[in-house]
Amino acid sequence: MPASANKSDLQASLAESAAREARSRQEAFEANAWLAAIVENSDDAILSKTLDGIIMSWNAGAEKLFGFTADEAIGRPITIIIPQDRLHEEEAIIRQVRAGEKVQHFDTVRRRKDGSLVDISLTVSPVKDATGKVLGASKIARDITPSKHAEERQALLLREMNHRVKNLFALTAALVSISARSTDDVDELAADLTARLTALSQAHALMLPHHDSETTDQDVTLTALLQTVLAAHDGRGPSRITIEGDDVAIGRQALPTIALVFYELATNAAKYGGLASDGGKLAIAIKTDGERVNLTWREAGAPRRPDPSGPEGFGSRLEKASLASLHGTIDRRWLEDGLEVVLQFPVGDLSR
Repeated sequence: MPASANKSDLQASLAESAAREARSRQEAFEANAWLAAIVENSDDAILSKTLDGIIMSWNAGAEKLFGFTADEAIGRPITIIIPQDRLHEEEAIIRQVRAGEKVQHFDTVRRRKDGSLVDISLTVSPVKDATGKVLGASKIARDITPSKHAEERQALLLREMNHRVKNLFALTAALVSISARSTDDVDELAADLTARLTALSQAHALMLPHHDSETTDQDVTLTALLQTVLAAHDGRGPSRITIEGDDVAIGRQALPTIALVFYELATNAAKYGGLASDGGKLAIAIKTDGERVNLTWREAGAPRRPDPSGPEGFGSRLEKASLASLHGTIDRRWLEDGLEVVLQFPVGDLSR
């Protein structure tokens, strides 16, 4: 074969090899460009660090989640976003990364620039060079605060439902006892108990949110609500319950919350408070100065006095949490002959 042909084939082969290398470089460049764009525009916080824990890259998601700009974060230790009590997690992560292992996502807590804490789901992968040597780690952090709050709300709702069901059984037993003491025959007992259970059902319904746009919750007042909630607990003779003072309208949003608080107070009074015995009494006084409502709930004649030094029950915590949504407060004071509860909340929050 002529030498010129061999030279031509060699040149063609070199040209083809150069073309393949150019295409490979172009594809790698495009792949890196795509990857960089994905990382930079991700809503998740994506960052990288050396095995010594020094931050090497920091995307826009990390800036948004943790509050540090890239200029502020790069070159600094990763511990700037790790709370003191979570530093042991970083040590365990580094050990796994050095071994070339990926750290599957786990839930943890990190610290923002302003010092606040944020719940995140974290995934860590080792970064290796062409020979497989581990150079550092990449981290992907996702804000899971909304899901954490949803879990907490769900847990609270389940506990509240369980609490309400237990109270309904206890209240039913108390109403049977009240009816039995005030009636003489079976038919009278059935009628009296049915009326009390109907009133209890109406009070319970007031605690549920109303979604019917035609419902005129604005017509409900504190006095009317108290009368509804307490109707099941009064005797057939002279009333043991008095409600006096100013009256205030309750808005659609506030109604379920206020109804729940009154329902809890009435339940406790019927189970072991001023409404648990024939001689017990309940006096409610409402005062308003135009800006705040002050409601005093005073029970007398309770059959037994609970130990005020005992742990706070779920019902009490539920009352406080409910009133907090209306910027309200509740305070209890045990008296020699009963209990005094003072509720305070802004009129504006009550009427919304």
